[in-house]
Amino acid sequence: MNTITYLKEVQLMKKILAIALIFAGFGIFVMSNIFVGLMILIIGLNLISTEGAEINLTDKTFRNIKSIFGLKFGKWKPCPEFEYVSVFKAKESTQISAYGATMGTFKTDIIMLNVFYKGNKHITFYKTDDKNDAFEVAEHFKLALDIDILDATTDEKRWL
Repeated sequence: MNTITYLKEVQLMKKILAIALIFAGFGIFVMSNIFVGLMILIIGLNLISTEGAEINLTDKTFRNIKSIFGLKFGKWKPCPEFEYVSVFKAKESTQISAYGATMGTFKTDIIMLNVFYKGNKHITFYKTDDKNDAFEVAEHFKLALDIDILDATTDEKRWL
């Protein structure tokens, strides 16, 4: 199967915290409080999970995926006729909340890759904080899908 898969990398400290929470949650689940243990276990699994996308070039299908320990979840959809891939800067917000109350919001600069079709419709396939990595992935899409790259990381957009 000829598939392109991209997953956002989980940071090392986040992995360590997630694994500690998973073990603690499992221990609490088994030893004392099922509800608290299950909640801590779910938080740990959520921290270690990552997101991304896959394109199956043979079947001409794609899916946005969520991955936990290498298991990928997502529904395959038929690919539209892609026109170009856009690389651009954006801000991503992450909210920290507990018991329904937001404790803080963190904004980080990221670079996103959107693949456009039918004029203005798009699918976000990749997010990273490394500009060189973003353009390597965009080049892969260009070669695999036979489309152009639009560099929108600066005020002056240009075709590559």
